[in-house]
Amino acid sequence: MENPEALLVLARARLPDALLRHLLASHDGPAAALAAARHGAGLGLPPACRQALASPCPRLLAGDLAWLEKPGRQLLAWGSPDYPALLRRTPWPPPVLFLHGDPSLLWHPQVALVGSRRPSPGGRQRAHDFAAALAGAGWAVTSGLAEGIDAAAHAGALAVHGRTLAVVGTGLDQAYPPKNAALMARIADQGLVLGEHPPGTPAIAAHFPTRNRIVAGLSLGTVVLEAALRSGALISARLAGEAGREVFAMPGSVDNPVARGCHRLIRDGATLVETPAQVVESLEPLARSLAADLRGALETGLADAAGACPPGPCGHSAGGQPAVSVNHKRLWSALGHDPTPLDELARRTGLTVAELSSMLLVMELDGQVVADNGRFARRP
Repeated sequence: MENPEALLVLARARLPDALLRHLLASHDGPAAALAAARHGAGLGLPPACRQALASPCPRLLAGDLAWLEKPGRQLLAWGSPDYPALLRRTPWPPPVLFLHGDPSLLWHPQVALVGSRRPSPGGRQRAHDFAAALAGAGWAVTSGLAEGIDAAAHAGALAVHGRTLAVVGTGLDQAYPPKNAALMARIADQGLVLGEHPPGTPAIAAHFPTRNRIVAGLSLGTVVLEAALRSGALISARLAGEAGREVFAMPGSVDNPVARGCHRLIRDGATLVETPAQVVESLEPLARSLAADLRGALETGLADAAGACPPGPCGHSAGGQPAVSVNHKRLWSALGHDPTPLDELARRTGLTVAELSSMLLVMELDGQVVADNGRFARRP
């Protein structure tokens, strides 16, 4: 993002989410939104917000800009075309997201794996194995980087070189718990770490339940593997239900206190699952529907019969799908047999990350491309 200062000032001002989304949606860019917020006498802002807008702290702003200048870091605003579509459709999307890693993962089909911070040894192993199986099947595994189930899920996805996203309740320069700092660095390098709080934001108890809405909102389904009756994982499950997403729970021993939350979810209507394959079977139609929606938005009619693309990306696919737009031709021409990172594809095609991610997802599901750690190539 060019000139991110205005958006950083807005993010630091702690405006109500709905108000900040409205300001960003109704003005031509963050600078105009900031000017409107500064002059909005009728907004009813508390004194602390007005002060933060009028006189932002130079030290904090300089620190935020320094953080953003490092490779792999981005600031994503509500009005951006790159804002993830699934999260946008929730009742409570965050107006700003800080990103560290591969932003294309925001557009990849995700499954949230959540559960207890103090799981049983068997629960920890199941989380690792579940994540490895889902990631190996091409899904992105999303969780909250907490101790226990979350950490095991991220580690399981990384173990098979799969995709994983960690949503944190702190600034992205703060690892919480501190012992997960190395895991957080691996995810930033091989996947994506994201959150709604500026750099330097410490671990605050109130931020973790709100973090869960992002975990649930990014995912097509949420799987609770082990959870006590008062577990934060049940908040994630409730939020997933509120967003219209699938909720799954794994049963356990009636004598296991960290299984009782799962049993309650099942009694309340969550789908009982025992294997990753059952989750995939339930969510595949949703993923294909999402791909069809993306395909419908991207296809603009029959391609030129003289185009140089093979069947699938251009021309009619084997399933009789109509040919796709000039943008698809441009992307296919930019792809080679050597894996190419998304930012290089953006440079070659002139398309945005959102446009590329949408097309690449459709092409991957159609078997036209392969993805490897955020790099894309034509399928041999």
